[in-house]
Amino acid sequence: MFFILNGKPRVMTLLLFIMSVMMIMTSSEARFTCNSPARTNCSALIDYISINSTTLSEIQTLFGVKHLRDLLGANALSQNTLKTQIVNANQKIRIPFTCSCSNGTGVSNGRPVYTVVAGDGLDSIARNKFAGLVTYQEIAAANSISDPNLIEVGQNFTIPLPCSCDDVDGKKVVHYGLVVESGSSVEGIAQKYGVSSGADTLLRLNKLASPNDLKAGAVLDVPLPACSSNIGNNSIDYPLLVSNATYVFTASNCVKCSCDAANNNWTLNCEPSSSDSNQICPSRQCSDSSFIGNSTTSNCNRQSCVYSGYNSSAIFTTVLSERACPGSSGHSLKMMTGFQDWFWKVSVLILFICHLVQ
Repeated sequence: MFFILNGKPRVMTLLLFIMSVMMIMTSSEARFTCNSPARTNCSALIDYISINSTTLSEIQTLFGVKHLRDLLGANALSQNTLKTQIVNANQKIRIPFTCSCSNGTGVSNGRPVYTVVAGDGLDSIARNKFAGLVTYQEIAAANSISDPNLIEVGQNFTIPLPCSCDDVDGKKVVHYGLVVESGSSVEGIAQKYGVSSGADTLLRLNKLASPNDLKAGAVLDVPLPACSSNIGNNSIDYPLLVSNATYVFTASNCVKCSCDAANNNWTLNCEPSSSDSNQICPSRQCSDSSFIGNSTTSNCNRQSCVYSGYNSSAIFTTVLSERACPGSSGHSLKMMTGFQDWFWKVSVLILFICHLVQ
């Protein structure tokens, strides 16, 4: 479409471009805040809800997830799950990806990359291919597209998924882009995912003035607590953050770590990986010859071999000892010890009195 300005034809898309720039500026306010130092990277999660039936393999390809096992771990699916497994329309799947921080916001670090096919438009790519996780304005801005209406088949576009690497309330977390379901509440989401400080934290992170501002379909920044670990800052995977009911592979796929808050008291549980029997891994044993993930208990003392990180040539392990009597707590053990001490003293006193009487 054309219009005449000063006797010269002008393309109507010039106005569309100006409007797009304005919309880009507006939409950027809804992106996740990330005040971590520039080029800080971390692991993040985001919901994907396909409008059509698909497969795990197609989702893996669309989002550029390197290994199927990463997708399975993010969704607590069995390692034996096939890539051809059907994902029904409107079924929620969590996507694991690497987040990168810059200029106060966080976006996915170079992935996914989408290749334009015939019939695509930026808006259809944003809405239909990526289920509205991004807007076409954000795709245009991330790829320096001057005219969103002029794209060509075969072009590759980086899709900037929203994310963050910031600590929350002084704790490291896994930032999760939750697609809000109809009927949800800020308080309900906070309780379901164990958000520290509850609804107030969600309101602050997402710049919501009121719980009533929560909209169905919006992507909400939800900071998920992570299981604590013994991994030191000298490890390549430090800090390894694993949220509840998920698992990850680390140490070049030689170690599997899972977070089961209910059964392991928010402590990361790691064990040798069995996903690739042909892979050659460094030793995964502790100094006592036990393997990571193994524990032994003797006389109320539990000794465990735990994963502590890795470098290019070795996997680090640590032997941890703790008091753990089955069916009793440390306090009851202490009480029993005190009783035994009292019984010994009384016995000595009785013997002494008997001796005097004789």
